[in-house]
Amino acid sequence: MGMFKKLAVVIMAALLAVGLSAMPEKQVQAASKTEIMVSAAASLQDSLDKIAVLYEKQHPDIDLVFNYGASGTLQKQIEQGAPADLFFSAGGKQMTALVNGGLVSDHKELLKNQLVLVVPSDSKASITAITQLTDKGFKKVAVGQPESVPAGQYAQQSLTGKKVWDKLQSKLVFAKDVRQVLSYVETGNADAGFVYKTDALTSGKVKIALTVGAHVHKAINYPVGIVKDSKHTAEAKAFYSYVQTKAASDIFTSYGFKLAE
Repeated sequence: MGMFKKLAVVIMAALLAVGLSAMPEKQVQAASKTEIMVSAAASLQDSLDKIAVLYEKQHPDIDLVFNYGASGTLQKQIEQGAPADLFFSAGGKQMTALVNGGLVSDHKELLKNQLVLVVPSDSKASITAITQLTDKGFKKVAVGQPESVPAGQYAQQSLTGKKVWDKLQSKLVFAKDVRQVLSYVETGNADAGFVYKTDALTSGKVKIALTVGAHVHKAINYPVGIVKDSKHTAEAKAFYSYVQTKAASDIFTSYGFKLAE
């Protein structure tokens, strides 16, 4: 029996040695990936998720982590020191504030979008002007919170320009980002909502009732910039360059975005 015990001890020691020798290598592999934190407007989620898959295949040492939300909220997070390497905004105002505050270095206008009014796909409503939202048939209209959601700001500008913003106050349902507006309309919790054309195209549960005239709101531009406090500036610059390539542009345009001139 003593010999068997000795043999068992030797085998256990050998297995332990193999296990220990394998551990550092696994830890090195895990540690070799550089995590790049990307704060991006909620309306970019589908296209950026797809671009990330391509990019990570070509750069297996990079792990892209996305923080999606309203551009104004993301701006405030960066101002308060939240970690971020890149910022994609759905409005020039938020990017300008960060550039002027010395928090973003390289930046560029990347994309353009359109504001649309969506209704549930089974809605019988026929709309030729946003002023019709004052009609009895529309009990709840979803809008992004204008203070933090650029799509909400554009909607407010449009409705104010048409002199119906004040009249609609009792009907308005405010959302934390443009995807929540879409969700309210999809679920029937709102009879209509203001989203980007790109958001409307991602959903089979809504339809575009009206494309809002570009002349009644500020231009919808999407700039991208590198956050100055990035601890991985070289890797951030590499992804910043990649989103400007044809491969990335083709994905953005396939989701309905227009490229900035």
